[in-house]
Amino acid sequence: MTNTPFLSLIGIGEEGLSGLSAQAYHHLTQAQHVFGGRRHLALADSAITGQRHEWIYPIRNNLDKIIHCKPETVAVLASGDPFCYGIGSTIAHNLPAEDIQCFPVLSSFSLACATLKWSQPDCQLVSLCGRPLATLRPFLQEYTRLVILSANAQTPHEVADYMSNLGFSSARMHVLEALGGPQERMRTITLPAPLPTDLYPLHLIALETGPCLTPELILARSPGRADSLFEHDGQITRAPLRALTLAALQPRREEVLWDIGAGSGAIGIEWMLTHPSCKAIGIEQNPERAERAMRNAQTLGVPAYQVIQGQALEVLQTLSTAPHAIFIGGGCSSSLLDYAWHALPAGGRLVVNAVTAETEALLFDRYQQWGGSLSRFQAEYLTPLGRKRGFKPDRTITQYCITHP
Repeated sequence: MTNTPFLSLIGIGEEGLSGLSAQAYHHLTQAQHVFGGRRHLALADSAITGQRHEWIYPIRNNLDKIIHCKPETVAVLASGDPFCYGIGSTIAHNLPAEDIQCFPVLSSFSLACATLKWSQPDCQLVSLCGRPLATLRPFLQEYTRLVILSANAQTPHEVADYMSNLGFSSARMHVLEALGGPQERMRTITLPAPLPTDLYPLHLIALETGPCLTPELILARSPGRADSLFEHDGQITRAPLRALTLAALQPRREEVLWDIGAGSGAIGIEWMLTHPSCKAIGIEQNPERAERAMRNAQTLGVPAYQVIQGQALEVLQTLSTAPHAIFIGGGCSSSLLDYAWHALPAGGRLVVNAVTAETEALLFDRYQQWGGSLSRFQAEYLTPLGRKRGFKPDRTITQYCITHP
């Protein structure tokens, strides 16, 4: 690198300037503009010689001001490691890499694991900063260690109530405050004991979940989760077929699904549960079902699942986010099928589940034109039959799968 980047991302901990490397300290003192939160600016106060810019919120709104400072030098102060749920990723998405240099200190995650003597690879880090509490649910498994970045002083109380409602009523919660600084403190509570109310503003939560009294509420790690977890009116792809459908859709990191005829939202929700980076857009004509799908997404830990109420073709023409896979499960027309096919990129997957003879005929026609595969599935369930029991078959499902060349 021949030119020095104009922007220095500088991580700072509760220990203040004493924790900075000589290089980080040099770039801070030489910066013509210094951006940071009020706490960060106070921690670095004696080393700042340039113009101070306290964050305006949301943080993203500061980017234009930072960019307009170029070619003057800029230091951006952040907590710990700026690329560990910090401002770093936002800046990196908006500036070329050659404009940025980074000087991290230990992240709060690293400090928490060191304090607790926990192995970092064996812990799950979850941020609730600017994220709904429901984000936590997919990570709540029995006998699991979680480190949670807390949004505010109410977060530990909200997490404790949430866990108790899901059956983790004897979990251990460690509240770690001001890690790395002179006011560092850790307090451990076994639920349902009351939590402290005098929390330091900068803290995080470490959880040892322990056993769950209602294991049926734990989200399995594979698709085909129990139908009982979803609120529905009968319009749901049942668990065994849902597992087959997700296998056909082949979700991958950071991919987007169009879930057409969302119904209860089960397919889109299960898609998003495969990885935190997966996204889904559900389209549902019935307003009650659309609202129900959104409630299911909130309850099952993927509140970012987007549901749009309206006619499928009309909604599809307004979408700006291109799909990597498309599922059609609520009836299908020739025009809808063709639109979906042409919306897919090379390697995109189209999966259609049909129950009517008319849709089957349409799928067979496209199979002859485009190729792909056609399969039929039927499941039978044991149900009461008078004083005894017998197997009752569900409707046979015809599934069409194809990958766009």
